[in-house]
Amino acid sequence: MGKQPNLYAFGDIASLAKTLRAYILQCQSAGIERHGLFKVAVSGGSLPSTLAKALLEPEQGGSEDVVEFAKWEIFFADERAVPLDHADSNYKLLKEELLDKIPSGLGQPKVHPIDINYLDDVQEMADQYQESLMQSFAAKDSVKLPIFDLLLLGCGADGHTCSLFPNHELLRESDAWVAPIEDSPKPPAKRITLSLPVVTHGTKIAFVATGAGKKDILKQIFDTEEGRSLPCGLVNEGGADKVSWFTDSSAVEGVGFPRRGSL
Repeated sequence: MGKQPNLYAFGDIASLAKTLRAYILQCQSAGIERHGLFKVAVSGGSLPSTLAKALLEPEQGGSEDVVEFAKWEIFFADERAVPLDHADSNYKLLKEELLDKIPSGLGQPKVHPIDINYLDDVQEMADQYQESLMQSFAAKDSVKLPIFDLLLLGCGADGHTCSLFPNHELLRESDAWVAPIEDSPKPPAKRITLSLPVVTHGTKIAFVATGAGKKDILKQIFDTEEGRSLPCGLVNEGGADKVSWFTDSSAVEGVGFPRRGSL
């Protein structure tokens, strides 16, 4: 048995957010120590509102508890091929839930939205987005894959994460950092997504999954053989103990996989 992902379960969202904050700040500190910046990939869904609860809380005291947004560089783990002010845009969601609410004293992160000139050509959009990753991660030396300090991801009811869907050919993509998808089973059909090797190559990978609507899929991912081949299961397998799941008790009701008590 290889190393396992870390599963944390909390009684409510407030306690989840508090521990998620501590976890993100540990990752921030390690990233800044490594290269002076904190390079993060973020998904959409319910994640941005949980991030806001975690990150916009007043500081609890010491220098360990400061969110240094000015040193954050934020990429999108996936994005829909829509204008940036469209209801389906992950950028719009993150902007409204988190970015617009950051107090001026904390500084502003550098954010990388998609290039909307390529809404009709998702291959070109993916290439352009990969280029922006290369400028950040491979400006000095060529690298096979970018290494995010942290990827913050969600888990769909079908076990998808980013825009990597069950049984989709994109799960086998091994060269591209960013890949286009034109037949997403969940609308909108046209999107771009980080590839699975980029996700599992991250220094730390965190999933946030809450609510009773997630309990069936989490049971499958953690307790069954079939669940290991779902996109979230493949991240668990490829990322091993670099992966941490932040859940509430209703999302893991009936899940047999052992929980961890603390970070």
